[in-house]
Amino acid sequence: MHKDMEKQLQGYGLTTAQILYHLPDHPAILQTYVWQEYDLAPDFPEMRGFLKFWEEKLDGPLHSVRYIHRKLISATEWRALKGEFILH
Repeated sequence: MHKDMEKQLQGYGLTTAQILYHLPDHPAILQTYVWQEYDLAPDFPEMRGFLKFWEEKLDGPLHSVRYIHRKLISATEWRALKGEFILH
């Protein structure tokens, strides 16, 4: 099974974050970065880890972060089936 599908079955959803940060050489100018990863709501450990990495290792100080989270697969979309069809 593909690792992304496995994460979705474990409850992960797709999180997209728009990160605004100050340019290191020109602090009055804001730049945008878009980050996207499978993450667990409501704690968002993946996004928090990335933002921690950003603050510790990158030069551009964060201005703001806007995010949206969506589960791509919900429990009601899956059902167990018995049987198998084999073609050729």
